[in-house]
Amino acid sequence: MLGRFFGGKPSQSAAPEGERLYAIGDIHGCAGLLEQLLSMIDIERTDARRRLIFLGDYVDRGPDSNAVIDRLLKVKADLPESVFLRGNHEQAMIDFLEKPDFNEEWLHWGGDKTLESYGLADVWKKRPATLAGELAERLPAAHREFLGSLELWRVLGDYAFVHAGFKPGVALEDQKAEHCLWIRSEFHNAEADKRPQETVVHGHHPVKKPVDAGWRINVDTGAVWSDALTAVVLEGTTRRFLSTGR
Repeated sequence: MLGRFFGGKPSQSAAPEGERLYAIGDIHGCAGLLEQLLSMIDIERTDARRRLIFLGDYVDRGPDSNAVIDRLLKVKADLPESVFLRGNHEQAMIDFLEKPDFNEEWLHWGGDKTLESYGLADVWKKRPATLAGELAERLPAAHREFLGSLELWRVLGDYAFVHAGFKPGVALEDQKAEHCLWIRSEFHNAEADKRPQETVVHGHHPVKKPVDAGWRINVDTGAVWSDALTAVVLEGTTRRFLSTGR
């Protein structure tokens, strides 16, 4: 099996005692890469309890968004303590379903590939309202329920997990959805005294290699373009990266 492993790094932050956390970056319709990474996780030996955290952006751009959600539902059934966070692409998909004429831009963000994965044809020849109606008919109830159940953020041990990041200087419980789903440079460049007390684990911003900046960890390695789907592995006070790839 092809893959890349990055060595463990000590930190001051700690995962919950007795647990090994795997936080997985943006999947974007790459069902094959998701399956590969899950297999890599499955063969790792540990006496600790495993918990998977998915950081959002399961849909769009890649060819298999439908299959990705199916696979995540199986993970949810098999490992019910897994955490599933909402990404901006899931939010855009929900918004399109509810108000297609006001959210047509979703199609240009890779939503066209998501529609095709659910069997819709001639996407660029149809009106947004028509597409939303067809998607609503084809979208399994379990998929719609899953999309509606996604969390914005979760704290486990000394780590805070979120799709994009947090607005600097604002308590986690006061964060707005738009910041958790969309923020970039304002969060990445936050001054030390305005950062959360937890180490933040996020995706959303594609990077060539996973980033461990100490106070934040970015695991979005642009899977849909790079074939590298990455997880950060957190256990005790150590952290390392596990990634698919050529």
